[in-house]
Amino acid sequence: MKVARLYSFNDIRIEDIPIPQIGPHDAIIKTKACGICSGDVMPWYIEKKAPLVLGHEPSGEIVDIGKEVTSFKKGDRVFTHHHAPCLSCRFCRRGDYVQCPTWKSSCIIPGGISEYILIPSINLENDTIRLSENVGFEDGSLIEPAACAVKGLKRAKIKRGDAVLIIGLGVMGIINLLIARKYGAGKIIGADMVKFRLDKALELGADDIIDVSAAGLYEGLRDITKGDMAEIVIVGPNSAEAMMQGIGCVRPGGQALLFTPAKPDEKLVLDPNYLYFNDISIITSYSCGPADTADAYELIEKGIITADKIVTHRFPIEKTAEAFRLTSEARDSLKSIIVFE
Repeated sequence: MKVARLYSFNDIRIEDIPIPQIGPHDAIIKTKACGICSGDVMPWYIEKKAPLVLGHEPSGEIVDIGKEVTSFKKGDRVFTHHHAPCLSCRFCRRGDYVQCPTWKSSCIIPGGISEYILIPSINLENDTIRLSENVGFEDGSLIEPAACAVKGLKRAKIKRGDAVLIIGLGVMGIINLLIARKYGAGKIIGADMVKFRLDKALELGADDIIDVSAAGLYEGLRDITKGDMAEIVIVGPNSAEAMMQGIGCVRPGGQALLFTPAKPDEKLVLDPNYLYFNDISIITSYSCGPADTADAYELIEKGIITADKIVTHRFPIEKTAEAFRLTSEARDSLKSIIVFE
């Protein structure tokens, strides 16, 4: 079977490897679609894992099933998460699934951009979802990124009527926009420097936009909100500078949601009294767990998030490197996915 393996940021190869051997509690899917994650195009983040088979947003059809599996069958159309928690440790009992040692050690084999994927028993039972007939495979590949946005907005405790500023209008910014609207945001403002993405945000429901190539972020938000600023500021870029700008745009009593990590050598220097006397909370949100994937699937099933809305480019596995480069350029695209026959 073919896989797309990354050796370095500029070295992605299509290789042939054997189909994994199935165990009695496992399943194998024939992959139908897998997205390119915007997090995977951060060189410092992905290269420390190299060499690896790229991709962790797959959907596909079960073509082989372990003899002890009773919850799924051959022919089932599924999404599977690349990690799955144990559901019983102290972290899982609190809903902090991404801190679960089992979540951290579990994985799909060999990765998402692969013609066939082995779903180990822990992933199969604890974070695999059967797709309904009205959810296509491309839609299914959006469950994991949508779940990350679901988790972030839940952690930020979004309330009906909140003003939300989204900094960075790539695919995750747009998904945050769609979910924030569904969760009751009163006013959504998007900020970016790429016209394609600013236009897409307006098309998909943003109330206002700030072109940060032409105006300052703080000044733009102040003018739009008449000085009220935003209850929730979602910071997408992996930049400490962007995080500082985002914190400065939060209304007293509000939250800054740091949706992406900063580069390893960057630091945030904060005035604790500014945070304290303005009651500003800084919230992080890393990946997602089973409850988030279930909520994300419901949003996709209801048509809130669909491939028709946000997938802009489709590639065969042989052109994975091209899809990867397009995603890393962060220009006139939103979501690139690899599609399989």
